[in-house]
Amino acid sequence: MRAVIQRVERADIKIARDKFSEIQVGYVVLLGIESGDTLKDVGYMVRKIHNLKLFGERFDRSIQDEAGEILVISQFTLLADCRKGRRPDWSRAAGAEEAEPLYQAVLDGLRQENLEVREGSFGAKMRVNLVNDGPVTIILDSRERGKKVDN
Repeated sequence: MRAVIQRVERADIKIARDKFSEIQVGYVVLLGIESGDTLKDVGYMVRKIHNLKLFGERFDRSIQDEAGEILVISQFTLLADCRKGRRPDWSRAAGAEEAEPLYQAVLDGLRQENLEVREGSFGAKMRVNLVNDGPVTIILDSRERGKKVDN
């Protein structure tokens, strides 16, 4: 499972020119679900998103400390493999029947942490408008959890 988290001043989603969802200060989370992801990946993402400290001048405040909102958008394109040729390979991305329940589990997990969560429409073509604050953009990959980084 891969997530791109952007700290935002505000964000909204439109579907067919109609406003579908919006948040004020918080995170936009673009969430890609990889074939083979499990509830362990869901738990990792929920814990990380909930506990990351991306607010404050010293990055010492979490989304909950800030009383921020979260807008989660399913985005299979985060799993694209562009190493060969000109057309991305999507074979790593989970199909809808596998991905949608895990997407919903992430939403449910964040809500169980008492966070204000809005969502996109799974599988829909959406227009996402946001004002990135900072800019602050973080990438998480549940397959990288527990791996140490060499200095």
